[in-house]
Order: sequence, then C-alpha cells, then structure tokens
Amino acid sequence: MSTEWDGMITFLGTEDLEKTHKFYNGVLGFPLYKDQGLCRIYKVEGGGKVAFCSHIKVLAEEKSPILTFLTDDVDKVYEDLSQAGFDCHKPKENPKFKIYHLFTKDPNGYSVEVQKFLD
Repeated sequence: MSTEWDGMITFLGTEDLEKTHKFYNGVLGFPLYKDQGLCRIYKVEGGGKVAFCSHIKVLAEEKSPILTFLTDDVDKVYEDLSQAGFDCHKPKENPKFKIYHLFTKDPNGYSVEVQKFLD
C-alpha cells in the first residue's frame, strides 16, 4: 500500500470534558488541537493526537486501555502530577521492557503511563 498518512487520533469516551481538559491540557500540557463541542482533540508533541468525546461511553478496566506518552523527563511529569493532586506510582525502571516509567489514572479511569526507553 502506498498511502501517505497524515497522523493518528485515538478517540475515547468521557463523562466530563472539563476535568479531562484540566488533566490533558492543564497538567500534561497537551495543546488543544480542535474543540468539536462533543469532542476535544489534543495534540501530543512528537506525533499523534488523543481525543475525548462526551457521546462515547467510558470503557476503562484495571489497565485497559493504557495511554502511553513518551518523554525523557519522566521525573518532571511525576512532580507535575503529584503537585496537581493525582495519585501516581513513583517512576521506576522496568528491566524486562528496558523502560523507566510511571502509571496514574486520568479523570475517566484510563491508565496513563509516562515512559522513556532505556535502550
């Protein structure tokens, strides 16, 4: 296939667009790419977009889905999340996957992982 792709958006449900906005825009710093009223799309620097829609059902299990965001400064994100009052696991190395990462939950109950590759 020779299609040239322009990007990717993952759409997920939310029951509260404002709380979700405060987390993704206010705490993580993702710029609002587009506000469609029922959906808000956020640009993830480095590639891709994540969107939350009030007309889509929230489907969050224990660790599914996992939204993983990559950064070299996992410790800074941990500080930002902690200062904003979010309960998150202290960053640690995972030798099995050769990553340094942390987990938290967003306001919708989705698992959010922040990680950097160590190899």
